[in-house]
Amino acid sequence: MTSNFIAPDGYPRCQWCGGAPEFLPYHDNEWGFPVDDDQRLFEKLCLESFQSGLSWRTILNKRENFRAAFHHFDFHQVARFGEADVQRLLQDPGIIRHRGKIESTINNARRAQEMVEQEGSLAAFFWRFEPDASSLPPPQSQTTSPESVALAKALKKRGWKFFGPTTAFAFMQAMGLLNDHAEGCIVREQAARAREGFLRPSGRQKTTA
Repeated sequence: MTSNFIAPDGYPRCQWCGGAPEFLPYHDNEWGFPVDDDQRLFEKLCLESFQSGLSWRTILNKRENFRAAFHHFDFHQVARFGEADVQRLLQDPGIIRHRGKIESTINNARRAQEMVEQEGSLAAFFWRFEPDASSLPPPQSQTTSPESVALAKALKKRGWKFFGPTTAFAFMQAMGLLNDHAEGCIVREQAARAREGFLRPSGRQKTTA
């Protein structure tokens, strides 16, 4: 069982959000709350990929720089990036200057466009991988799951890059596909209520003339 961090307001939170001051507002206002906005989902996918081998604190502190550099993660705009944009981004000290991750973000933006065309939205696709809440192990007791493995495989098959099962699980935790707030964390109940009232997205039906 995960121990809790007692925040400055005197209430318990997930232990990890005591690691840095900037973690607390992220934990309280974003992490674990369900998201169906395609641009936010794409942003999180990209940031999780950039985090590979680094700390989330590094990425979180650079998030506004990433947003500025990648047009707030509007994947339709990022999909149009070319080599000149790659060179521009490699010179940007406000982000992680890793050619492979930058190029994968551009590739994934193009794959996101394809997914929207095929599925109706990114949200419709990703929420298919929501695990059965009744079968989940204790909160924060795993770093992958059968669903995250399946999601990573599905994305790889569609040509997405820099997105393995561990990254997929972190994405699912953050975007509220499961409520992984620790038992005793005061935000766990808030996230649970948000998930209860959340309308799961479904793909759009294609029409023919």
